[in-house]
Amino acid sequence: MKPTLCLVVDDMHPSLPDYMQDIGVQLHYRPDLTAAEVSAALAAHPYEGLIVRSKVRVTRELLAHGPQLRFVARAGAGVDNIDEEALAAAGVTLLNAPEGNRDAVGEYAVGLLLALLRNIVRADQEVRTGQWRREANRGEEIGGKTIGLLGYGHMGRAFARRLSAFGCTVLAHDHDARCIPDHHATLVSLPELQARAEVLSLHFPYSEANHHFVNEDLLAGFRNPLWLLNTARGEVLDHAAVVQRLQTGQLRGAALDVLENERLATLTPEQQARFDYLRTAPNVILSPHIGGWSFQSYERINQVLARKIGEFLTLGA
Repeated sequence: MKPTLCLVVDDMHPSLPDYMQDIGVQLHYRPDLTAAEVSAALAAHPYEGLIVRSKVRVTRELLAHGPQLRFVARAGAGVDNIDEEALAAAGVTLLNAPEGNRDAVGEYAVGLLLALLRNIVRADQEVRTGQWRREANRGEEIGGKTIGLLGYGHMGRAFARRLSAFGCTVLAHDHDARCIPDHHATLVSLPELQARAEVLSLHFPYSEANHHFVNEDLLAGFRNPLWLLNTARGEVLDHAAVVQRLQTGQLRGAALDVLENERLATLTPEQQARFDYLRTAPNVILSPHIGGWSFQSYERINQVLARKIGEFLTLGA
């Protein structure tokens, strides 16, 4: 049987060729390509598959250069760099791998919550400068808290599963009525989440429809001052509202693994002003979008993609 030809344009774990060979996929591994060069590379061969991370936006224009494409595989969870309507119109199947890094995100979110509630980052910085401030760094325990999750897919469930050991109450709200409950969290309405949560953690994907979904109006609906975690996408959160609420004390602290603009050299003046506040605030923790970035998830994403691509090719044969 003729192998399925697939173009890979981003760096992947070195196990990928072996996994793909096992399912009859031949790779052209080209992480050296710039985003501008992908169209020409796609047109140069009869590729049936395209594997991407975040380098390139998969648009109608890009798909036109790959008329034989049957699938696009996103090595990760988020698909906000992919025009799903364009794929559907072209008859191209979209595959992604949230199962590959959900455990990494779940663990990391616990780490952020512990660091935020127990002042771990601030205390470390102070001791390094010769300050020994025990009382000023007295923290809060997770046990007994009500943790609210916005979004209860792979990432939210992974976080909730780990929180079950802490003796806290976990509430989750998901806009998808098909969301299936489990014993790690109680599914509630958004108003109930707003009435009860003391911590708000974001776990839903970005789309144009939910740009700045978490904004001043939504945050104002929470009864309690909040600790806020975001390991989802920066664009779902209105950072102006975050800064304003941190300044007034309506947010007790924030841990942000994602930002509204992660290309820090390209910040607008308004974004720069918000970033300058966040990076100097003692109750804010920032990290460079590494929630799902573990050595284990790096390979596991390949395993998930291989399984899904294999199933797709078998069903479509």
